[in-house]
Amino acid sequence: MAVEEGVGDYTQDGTVDLKGNPVRRSKRGGWTACSFIVVYEVFERMAYYGISSNLILYLTKKLHQGTVTASNNVTNWVGTVWITPILGAYVADAHLGRYWTFVIACIVYISCLETDMENCKKASTLQIAVFYGALYTLAVGTGGTKPNISTIGADQFDDFDHKEKAHKLSFFNWWMFSIFFGTLFANTVLVWVQDNVGWTLGYALPTLGLAISIAIFLVGTSSYRHKVPAGSPFTRMAKVIVAALNKWRVRIPDDPKELYELDLEEYAKKGKFRIDSTATLRFLTKASVKTGSTNSWMLCSVTQVEETKQMLRMIPIWVATFIPSTTVAQINTLFVKQGTTLDRGIGSFKMPPASLSGFVTISMLVSVVLYDRLFIKIVQRWTKSPRGITLLQRMGIGFFMLIIIMIIASLTERYRLRVAKENGLVENGGQVPLTIFILLPQFVLMGTADAFLAVAVIEFFYDQAPENMKSLGTSYSMTTLGVGNFMSSFLLSTVSHITKEHGHHGWILNNLNASHLDYYYAFFAVLNLLNFGFFLIVIKFYVYKAEISNSIQVLTEELKGMTVQVSNQEESRR
Repeated sequence: MAVEEGVGDYTQDGTVDLKGNPVRRSKRGGWTACSFIVVYEVFERMAYYGISSNLILYLTKKLHQGTVTASNNVTNWVGTVWITPILGAYVADAHLGRYWTFVIACIVYISCLETDMENCKKASTLQIAVFYGALYTLAVGTGGTKPNISTIGADQFDDFDHKEKAHKLSFFNWWMFSIFFGTLFANTVLVWVQDNVGWTLGYALPTLGLAISIAIFLVGTSSYRHKVPAGSPFTRMAKVIVAALNKWRVRIPDDPKELYELDLEEYAKKGKFRIDSTATLRFLTKASVKTGSTNSWMLCSVTQVEETKQMLRMIPIWVATFIPSTTVAQINTLFVKQGTTLDRGIGSFKMPPASLSGFVTISMLVSVVLYDRLFIKIVQRWTKSPRGITLLQRMGIGFFMLIIIMIIASLTERYRLRVAKENGLVENGGQVPLTIFILLPQFVLMGTADAFLAVAVIEFFYDQAPENMKSLGTSYSMTTLGVGNFMSSFLLSTVSHITKEHGHHGWILNNLNASHLDYYYAFFAVLNLLNFGFFLIVIKFYVYKAEISNSIQVLTEELKGMTVQVSNQEESRR
């Protein structure tokens, strides 16, 4: 009996230890392992946002860059930070695995936080080159950490155990909670240090925080479960596409059993899972039609085809996240710059403009807790779904909120400009006699939107990716932020150029009192409205991938049973 219990204790999702041995559920993984990973993320986010949250003010004040130039430099760097994860995901899924890719990237990451920022006050060309060189090398380091750390965390829960599956459904909520908890420290304490003590200490503290975070992650090594690298996901997908194109005239058999597929034992030996053929993207199914050739570029298994379909099906959703990501990029650029034109606070209480981002964080932290502990439980009564609402529905709520936020931001800026004009501050760019707290609604609502949108995006792309391409799937959620920041730079430069070409002063100038940020924010509201319409069309045709286990079904039945029990209790009280 003891032997049977021991066998039953092994995970069923293909996870192993670092030596490739099967692991016991009771010995590794779960929230015990995740505690190290979550604490790592708190300190890492403190380090990252300690750099990025005040970067636009550093560039404008210390390096004397204009508003448009500084904003573009920030968004271009942040864009690179979020684009490189696709490379880190490839290395992890194809070659080194998530753990070793992450550890190597951490070494690169921490080595680039040594730059002495204070010495850049009288920046020569060489110093500026060193400064940007360090920033962009740091971006390469984060490319290996970002797509793998959250994936490692989610890997600690076995989909085949319904209790662990239930924990996994909450994991990304608490993952984002840890991210924003670290961000809160960066946007308050570190911003204050940078403004009042100096940039050297302000950037030394994030370096120390990152060193602590890496040490914490390494301490938890013996607790982690790992997924084995499965080869290049890009090559596997390319083979499917090439094979389908080469056999575009071939007829797909009516019986899916006639398609080429490996035996279950082949997948079991490698800790992989077989996927049944689906009717979506049927053209790609031609890649698994038997024609006599066994060349891997002419014949692919049904599972390989379905993995490719799963990654391609997510692309329209991925595209729909570009505009929201572009909107979110305004938080640490124009939103913060806007705060520099206002009175810093009320009475003797003064607030650095970069600290406004802290209200996004506080709002996000509160909203995530309310969502996980209250909102889901209320909605479950109607939907009878363990998730409460679907990931795409959650994403859609965030998309809609961004429209409202940009309308509010536009109206607030219009009011600020009117007060600036009434006080004769348009030409001299003087401080407008309004409290900085008039910007709070757009910051607070952005945090609430993030509780829906940011969590849903990262969980959706992880959840819907094939089991052997989880890091690549997670990188989708990272690269959308990269694309969004690059788009922000492009839109800002383009709009500024076009408005100047048509005889105007431009919507965004160094003097914000003579600018028209209200028009620019209204433009974003329209963009988000159009994008929301595109999103609704896309999700109408999206098909969720099949679950690899019956855990969701078990949780659904339990939920129905609990609902009936509660209803009976309420009925008996009456």
